[in-house]
Amino acid sequence: MINHKIISEKVIIRTKGRLCDTAAEVIHSDLFRDVISSGVQRLRNKNSPNLKTLQLEHTQEQIDTLIEMLELLSRNHIDIVRQIKPDAGALLDHPDLLNSLVEFFYNYWREYERYIICDSQYLDLENRPYRTFHDTVERLAHLVRKIYRDISENIISSHPKTYRQVNSGAEFACISSPLDPFFTDHSSYQKLKDIPVIHQIMMNPPLILNTTMNKRKGQFKETNENPLDLVDLKSDEWLSYPAKVGNLIIHIYFHQKFFELGFAACNLFELASAEDLTRKPDAIYLYGVPGNALDSLAEIPTVFYEDSEKDIMIGACPNDDEFGYFGYLKKMVLTLHNIIKIRNGILPFHGSLVEISLQNGKNASVLMIGDSGAGKSETLEAYKDMGEDLISDTIIIADDMGSIEIDDQGHIKGVGTEIGAFLRLDDLQPGYAFGQIDRSIILNAHQTNARIILPVAYYNTILKGTSIDYIFYANNYEEVDDNHPVIEKIEDPEKALDIFSKGQVMSKGTTNTTGLVSTYFANIFGPIQFKDQHQQIARQYFNHFYEKGVFVGQIRTQLGIKGMERKGPEIAAKALIDRIS
Repeated sequence: MINHKIISEKVIIRTKGRLCDTAAEVIHSDLFRDVISSGVQRLRNKNSPNLKTLQLEHTQEQIDTLIEMLELLSRNHIDIVRQIKPDAGALLDHPDLLNSLVEFFYNYWREYERYIICDSQYLDLENRPYRTFHDTVERLAHLVRKIYRDISENIISSHPKTYRQVNSGAEFACISSPLDPFFTDHSSYQKLKDIPVIHQIMMNPPLILNTTMNKRKGQFKETNENPLDLVDLKSDEWLSYPAKVGNLIIHIYFHQKFFELGFAACNLFELASAEDLTRKPDAIYLYGVPGNALDSLAEIPTVFYEDSEKDIMIGACPNDDEFGYFGYLKKMVLTLHNIIKIRNGILPFHGSLVEISLQNGKNASVLMIGDSGAGKSETLEAYKDMGEDLISDTIIIADDMGSIEIDDQGHIKGVGTEIGAFLRLDDLQPGYAFGQIDRSIILNAHQTNARIILPVAYYNTILKGTSIDYIFYANNYEEVDDNHPVIEKIEDPEKALDIFSKGQVMSKGTTNTTGLVSTYFANIFGPIQFKDQHQQIARQYFNHFYEKGVFVGQIRTQLGIKGMERKGPEIAAKALIDRIS
C-alpha cells in the first residue's frame, strides 16, 4: 500500500522500503485514484468538451469505470476491452479523444512536485541506499511510464517513433528515521524527537520548481523567547536536513509546505554523516512553522534565539507564502553560523573565496566581500569562462559565505560554508546555466530574480580552506575610469575598515531594496545584529591583514551599472588575472 498525501501541488509518498511492484498495483492504488479524480475535476472546471463527448462525469461510479477500463487497457487492445467492458462504450468509442485524455493524465501527474520518503526506523535502509532508491524511485518511474505507454499503444494501435524518457517518478526521495534526542530532559527539544532526519537523499535533475515568493525581505531578529517553547510540531508534517555548514552541524527542520526548498538544500549544504548525527548540533532551524505561533516575537517573525544554557542557537520562520523563497532557508542557516563564529571571536564574511592557479605557475587565493548582487559569483564564473588559455585550475572555497580564522602562529585562513551556489540566472554568462543544468535546481525560471542552485565545491575542500592573498570589496556601483581603476589598493587599514563596514551596493532586486544601499559589512546575517562585537573582531583582523602583507582593496565589478551586467564582471576577472600574472 502507498501511504500518501496531496498538498497543493505536492504529492508526498511515505513507504517502509517498498512501493508497487506491478502496473495493476499502481492503477488500483489510492494515489492513482486521487490523481485521476483530481484530473477529471480540473477538466470539468475548464469545461472541457472532451468530457462531454466521452460522457465522463465526476462521480464515484464514473471514476471507478474509468480506472477499471484503464487497467484493462494496460493489458489488452481496445477491441478486446470493448468486449470485456461494454458499459464503457462512450469512453471507448472515441479512441483519439481517449488517448488525449490519457496524455492529459500523464502530464497532470508530472505537474505535481513528487516526493518519496523511505522510513528507515526499523529496516536500516541507509545501509543499502542504492537498492532502496532503485526499488522505490526507479521502479515507480518505470511503472508509470509503462502504464502510460501500454495504454496509449493499445488505444491507437501503434508505437511511438520517438521515446522521450522524461522523469515520471519522484523528483526527490530520501531515506530517513527519527533521531534520538540530543537533550534527554523533558524540555521543548523533545518536540523534535519523532521528526524523521534525512540520512541519504536522491534527486532527479534538472528540476524546475516554482515557489510562492521570488525575493527575501527584512532582517532576522533576535528574540528572548525560545521558539520551541511556542510551537506545536506534528512529526508527520516535518523532515530534518542535517547540514554541515563549515565545521558546524545545523539541523534544518522544514515543514511539508516548503518541501521543495528543504530538499533543495542538498545542492547547497553537505548532508551530515551518521557520525555527525551522534553529536549535539550547533544550531537548529524551524523553517515553516504553521499558524501564528511566532507572530508575537517580531513584526516579521524570522527570528533566532541563543540558548546559552544548552549552548545551541535556534532559528524559526513561519510557513506563510511570503516566506516561500530559498533565501529564507539559506540565509537563516548562514546567520546562525555567523553568530556562532562571532561569539567565538572569528570573523565571518559575506563573499566569495577562490584559489586561482595560472598556467605560468603563479597562483593566489582571492576573497571578494560584498552584498547580494555585488558581482562576486559573477566575476568568479567569468574567471573560468574567459581564462581557459591562462588558468590551470580554479578551486572554490566559498561562493557566498565563510569565515576568516587566524591560528596561533598568526596564519590567515579562509574557510567556506557551502558546497553549492545560489545564483541569479540573469547575471550568468550566456549558456552557463545550460552547461550545468544536469545537476541543477532552477527556481522561478519565468520570473524576475530567477535562481539556480548547483553544487560547485567539495566539502573537504571548503573545510580545509586556504590562505588568503587578496581581500577585495566588491564594488558594483562605480564606473571604471581614470580615477576609479578596476582594482584599487587601499593603503590604510582604517580606510579599508571604513569602506568594508559601509557595505555599499547597487541593489539588484534580490531583496525588497532598490538603488544604492548601505549595509554594515554587506552582511545582515549576523554582523549587523552583533555590531559592537563584530567591529572589535574586524579591527583586529584588518590590522593583522596589513601586518602580514595581505593585499586589501576594492574591485569594481560594475554589475549594478545598466548595460554592464555581463561585461563588468568580465573586465574585473581579466584585471585580476593580469594582476596575479
